[in-house]
Amino acid sequence: MKASAHPRSPLAAHPHHWFVWATGAASLASAAAAALLEVWWLLAAPAVLLLAWLAITDFRRLYYLMLAAIPISTEIDLPGGLGTDLPSEPLMWMLTLVAVVWLARHWRTVDRRFLLHPITLALLAHLAWMTLTCLTTTYPVVSLKYWLAKGWYVIVFFFLAGHIFQKEHDVRQLMWWFFVPLALTVVVILTRHAGKRFSFEEVNYVMGPFYRNHVAYACIQAVFLPFVWLGLQRYRRYSRPWWILAMGLLLLLVGINFAYTRAAYVALVAAVGLYALVRLRLVQVALFTAAISLTVLIALVTYRDNWLLFAPNYERTVTHKRFDNLLEATTRLEDISVMERVYRWVAAAYMIQERPLLGFGPGTFYFNYQSYTVNRFRTYVSHNPERSGIHNYYLMVAVEQGLPGLAFFLLFFVLVLLWGQHAYHRLRDAGQRYIVMAALLSFTVAGLLMLMNDFVETDKIGSLFFICAALVVNGALPTHQTPKTSA
Repeated sequence: MKASAHPRSPLAAHPHHWFVWATGAASLASAAAAALLEVWWLLAAPAVLLLAWLAITDFRRLYYLMLAAIPISTEIDLPGGLGTDLPSEPLMWMLTLVAVVWLARHWRTVDRRFLLHPITLALLAHLAWMTLTCLTTTYPVVSLKYWLAKGWYVIVFFFLAGHIFQKEHDVRQLMWWFFVPLALTVVVILTRHAGKRFSFEEVNYVMGPFYRNHVAYACIQAVFLPFVWLGLQRYRRYSRPWWILAMGLLLLLVGINFAYTRAAYVALVAAVGLYALVRLRLVQVALFTAAISLTVLIALVTYRDNWLLFAPNYERTVTHKRFDNLLEATTRLEDISVMERVYRWVAAAYMIQERPLLGFGPGTFYFNYQSYTVNRFRTYVSHNPERSGIHNYYLMVAVEQGLPGLAFFLLFFVLVLLWGQHAYHRLRDAGQRYIVMAALLSFTVAGLLMLMNDFVETDKIGSLFFICAALVVNGALPTHQTPKTSA
């Protein structure tokens, strides 16, 4: 009797067996080349090959991998004064290319309702005006870099996110891929901080390599917290995922508490207020009240140069080593971080008067503001060795892109809130309603934090900011809605 042929190995039977062999060969070749040439970055070649294959076969998984990379990414300085975030930013570049190629091949099947939604059109108008201001900028190279970075942020985190996160299952993937690495960084930092007895003075020294400072650390947790709340609402109570998220919620709250960041505390309280406003359909009233209050505040501060009354005492405006002293100093306008912001905001006011229409150009505030400062508001850190920005995103947009640029951005922001409230009360599916609410809360927390920071330009905050806007647009599309019923 003829012997049966040997069965094929599982590896050979796999449809992508050739790629396994190719990756193995590339790994050996790159390791040998790195050792012989002493060019150690060649060791990354197999990873690049794997990512390229993933981008071609299933870019959703590549997107999830990028989400997981964001909380653990670290800032790296490159030659020529450039910088990047590794490993997240190279993945963004790859996904930008993937999005462009995918759109070129499938443009006939793209949901035009997403592209023509008022929120999308407002964002495109903001980007169009930004492009115009790049042509009149005071620093063309700086503005070009800024424009390119903004471009891949919007493509990846708004347009590509809008395509990927259309169902509740997809948003759950978003939550878990971001949550797990974020929680790991919080555990590491809390462990380090515990060794310093949770000292306020040592808080910035335990953040590396994940976060630039305690503010970025607190803010990413505050912005992501609504998604943990979303998971708690959608998983069965006391199930394993529910317990993981419940412990995660407690972990993030502890992390925010020991980050000693005032803006994060205030933003979370405001998010609770927004939840009530959306439920009661009072977002329009809140926006109108906020606009009137801000107008009155600006009028009072500028009337007869009343803003000069806020000038700090140079000798008493210092860095505080205890958090309770910091809070007390804040109320007395003697905290250096707050008063240094005021120092730059006063300069921004003069810059806006100088160029109200087109501004100084995207990304150019640092290079222009010193000649517009007022010495009466100067602090010990006004020489700005870290080359930081204005610490108020709205003022930054007005300075760099003119008042029309600010108007377009505010229009985008307001439309997200209004359409989010509308979608929440019109959606038939409970899961989609919770998604819209979580996106609104996260988006608003980021918006409030922008009053004291410029974090929209960072991957850790800007990613969630634009993803939330895309989730609101998806929730507002007619396919997800039903005729209005009682809440």
